[in-house]
Amino acid sequence: MTQFTSATDSVSIAITGSGGAGAITAGTLLLEAAGKAGWYGLMTRTVGPQIRGGEAAALVRLARRPVSGHGDRFDILVALDWRNVERFVAEIPLGPQSIAIADDDAGDVPEKIAAYGALNVTAPFARLAEDIRGARPNIISLGTVAALIGLPEEAMIETVAATLIEKKVSLEECSQAIRAGYDIGVQLAATYGAAGALKLPEPKSTSGAKPERWVITGNQAAGYGALKGGIRFAALYPITPATDLLEWVAPRFAAVGGVLCQAEDEIAAVQMAVGASYGGVPSLTTTSGPGLALKLETIGLAVCAEVPLVIFNVMRGGPSTGIPTKSEQTDLNIALYGLHGDAPHVVLAPLSVEDNVLTTQWSVHLAETLQTAVFVLSDQLMAQAKSVIPAPKEVDFGTRRLQPVEPKAGVYKRYALTESGISPMAIPGTPGGQYTADGLEHNERGTPSSQANDHHSQLDKRNKKLEAFDYGALWAEIEGEADAEIGIITWGSTSAPVREALARARASGIKTRLVAMRLLAPARPVQLAEALQGVKKLLVVEQSHSGQFLGYLKAHYDLPVAPESLRHPGPLAIRPSEVCDILSRWS
Repeated sequence: MTQFTSATDSVSIAITGSGGAGAITAGTLLLEAAGKAGWYGLMTRTVGPQIRGGEAAALVRLARRPVSGHGDRFDILVALDWRNVERFVAEIPLGPQSIAIADDDAGDVPEKIAAYGALNVTAPFARLAEDIRGARPNIISLGTVAALIGLPEEAMIETVAATLIEKKVSLEECSQAIRAGYDIGVQLAATYGAAGALKLPEPKSTSGAKPERWVITGNQAAGYGALKGGIRFAALYPITPATDLLEWVAPRFAAVGGVLCQAEDEIAAVQMAVGASYGGVPSLTTTSGPGLALKLETIGLAVCAEVPLVIFNVMRGGPSTGIPTKSEQTDLNIALYGLHGDAPHVVLAPLSVEDNVLTTQWSVHLAETLQTAVFVLSDQLMAQAKSVIPAPKEVDFGTRRLQPVEPKAGVYKRYALTESGISPMAIPGTPGGQYTADGLEHNERGTPSSQANDHHSQLDKRNKKLEAFDYGALWAEIEGEADAEIGIITWGSTSAPVREALARARASGIKTRLVAMRLLAPARPVQLAEALQGVKKLLVVEQSHSGQFLGYLKAHYDLPVAPESLRHPGPLAIRPSEVCDILSRWS
């Protein structure tokens, strides 16, 4: 049984506290300071369902390389207080080499934290904050973390000062706060020897110039991809954790002539998007599971009337209202099968915070080109994660709708049976381009019809245009050795821990092959069979209770071998060690 070594080029920090303690703010500032120093990083947040107050934790991972997921454990836990920490302690695994730093006034270490066997120490964050104008315990703690991990003090001070300037806190006062915490970190390192284990080396640079870094959330990256793709109308009804995507887009729409509408409910939002798209404007609606259920009938209308539409769905714990603030990959089945009747459509899933840009831009291209509904499945973990990433590469898909050159009255066939299955779509008001567009079955002109030959031919047409389209290499990310006998299939945010596990396996001489699927529907059985050629052991990884992804693969693909399933529901994320345990057993 092979033992895999964990990566040593990253450090993980958790900052916890009750509502108002500033744990999320501290995590955000830490991430931004790391980016300013030339590091990469990722911050996810875990909060309770309360509208205000309750528990909160910022989970940060910093590295010399881009990171898109968390590791197996956290090296540092900063507890601004211990209130309600037991509600998410399982999401913050520690180890014997970890250090837990609590405020002096936080009280006794909770039993579940103590059980991890980490080094538990206290620090006078609150007391020091009382003596420095504008300082708070969370800001003091950032200096301590910076000292322990080797983050330049200047980067931390500059980042904090830029945030607190609106509160009229001077640079000198920010410096005092960070340095007070920094002194604590230096003392802890000297006393317990923590510095050598936790300091992150400086990032390597061949040119001396730091490459461009973006600090962005998954939802913001998706919004950027939507704008790049050409979305100029968006409609939503607010829902956690999807709302902040269009909150980010809203002020940027003005620069490109876009329009955002907050509708009175989910059904109105999707109908507005369909109407705008019918009028010739690329359109988007955002939602999460409960809202998606309400939108399905109208999405079916878009499929039948062949109106381009992008539905960006951020998955959360279900069913019903479920756990709105936690992540899960359990809207897969509703996205694949939720439309009534035979309604072929496209389902995509970004693989990381950074990949939201490409995948969302691609979704607009596919919707406009194929004249159909395209679902994009993100999840809370990835959507609300904030990451330091390389500047995204520019991509031009050459997106356009197929439009009639000169439609003539009495001749124009909106739903003509073409070789590709894609028919010319006239913009309303085009002379001679009038047609009926509704949810009734129709003939080539768009006239409602109940005749069997019209129904059969239009069903074939709508299916053909999706099945025959060339999706190219973007259907999946394929990595690893061509002669590997161990294969893993995954999708969405679970791609990150799987990739890390496979990197550990390769470092130990174990050959593996990864297929991280970006295109979930329509199925690509020929391409997957080619990607898995020679594989004799297969693992399917997903974050669901029932194994929705596994069931989909079994139903639509001829897998080379019976797969083993690694799955569990949210809110606990898949860890790299879980994948490594299976690979170790296989090797």
